[in-house]
Amino acid sequence: MSRNQYSVGILILAAGVVILLGKLGVFSFIGNLFWPILILIPGVLLHVFFFGRLLPSVVLVPAGILSVYGLLFLFSNIVGWGSMRYLWPVFILGVAAGLYEYYLFDMSKPRGAQVAAMVLAVVALACFGVVLFWSWGIYFIALALIALGAWLAFGRRYRW
Repeated sequence: MSRNQYSVGILILAAGVVILLGKLGVFSFIGNLFWPILILIPGVLLHVFFFGRLLPSVVLVPAGILSVYGLLFLFSNIVGWGSMRYLWPVFILGVAAGLYEYYLFDMSKPRGAQVAAMVLAVVALACFGVVLFWSWGIYFIALALIALGAWLAFGRRYRW
C-alpha cells in the first residue's frame, strides 16, 4: 500500500464521517449559530499578524472590517436578525473602524484614512439617528405634542 493511497483513503473516510454527522444534525446548531466566527477569525488573525510584525499596517483595514462584521453577525444570530433593521449602519462603521485602525497604527499617519474614517463614522451615526427617529420618532412627536398641549392648556393658568 502506497503512502498516496493511504492519504486518499483517510480523506475519503473523513469526508464520509463529516457527511454522516452533518446528516444526523450534529453540525446544524454549530453551523447556524457560530458561522460568523468564520468571518471574525480572519479579522483577529490579521490583527495578530500585524501586531506580531508579520504584515504591514494596511492589513488593519480589512482586519477591522472583518472583526466588526463578524461581531455584528454573531450578535444578530444570538438576538435575532430582526435587529438588523436598526443595526445596518454598523456596516458603514466597520469600514470606518478599519480605516481608523490603519491611521492609528501606521507610522506615516495617513491623513486621508483619518478623514475618511471620521466622515464614515459621522455618516454611520447619522444613519443610526435616522433609523431611531424613523422607528421611535412618532413617540417623541406624540410626547412633544402632549407636552405642548399641556403647557398651552394649563401652563398659562399657573405661573411659577
